[in-house]
Amino acid sequence: LKEIKDRLKESVEWPLTKPELFEHFGIKPPRGIVLFGAPGTGKTLLAKAIANEAKANFISIKGPELISKWVGESERAIREIFKKASQSSPSIIFLDEFESIASMRSSNSSTGGSDVANRVVNQLLASMDGVENMDGVIIVAATNRPEMIDPALLRSGRFERVLHIPPPDAASIKQILNIHTADMPLGRFKLDDLAASMNNYTGADIEAICREAALIAMRAERKSVSKKHFQEAIGRVRPTVTDEMMQYYGRMESMLTSGLESVRRHPAGLSGIESV
Repeated sequence: LKEIKDRLKESVEWPLTKPELFEHFGIKPPRGIVLFGAPGTGKTLLAKAIANEAKANFISIKGPELISKWVGESERAIREIFKKASQSSPSIIFLDEFESIASMRSSNSSTGGSDVANRVVNQLLASMDGVENMDGVIIVAATNRPEMIDPALLRSGRFERVLHIPPPDAASIKQILNIHTADMPLGRFKLDDLAASMNNYTGADIEAICREAALIAMRAERKSVSKKHFQEAIGRVRPTVTDEMMQYYGRMESMLTSGLESVRRHPAGLSGIESV
């Protein structure tokens, strides 16, 4: 994910560690970034890593935690998060499962749920556009359902950078395997040979394979993990990503370059979501 990490550094780390560069060029850094991709591809891990690199306070919030049945409570929770981030800047607000609090607003408020969703999105817009000083605060959101996000949040000045986090390629799979087997006693075989049979496996899937291979070796009362154990583990762990999911995320990546309005105009383009 070298390209993704580089873009995150210039969007998140540089504004917090090199603010003088932005002042020199007379520009303001991006205020919000949306990471989207299949579950297990490392969206949360990337956000935590970039916060550690920037030595910034990391405020992690899962979207459903902000939803309350009591009128005004969800909006108050969002205001408190932004206030806390501003007081403890430099800081990064990480909103996981972003689609749960940023879904498209509906004009039909006959149900309490849709009314809460509308108010939450309105409060998010107000907090990001507010007159309060937001210097040193970067907002990173993660979702695996980007088509649900309200288009108003994806315009310039809000969540203007949208990055697709793809599954790891062959070289990345080898690196992830090396990380998760660093302390594992391995037999005499080339770990890299396993990468070819891990297409569409995410980082979380690869970690699960390493754990399963070790458990298989433990059950067989072996002192080391062999290639056969890994092959058996690969057969037991199902890859998270399917070809249909990759087609869907590919369409979303092309649509999000010009905003989500194209999704509303061409809803047929999302026909693959049911298969996901």
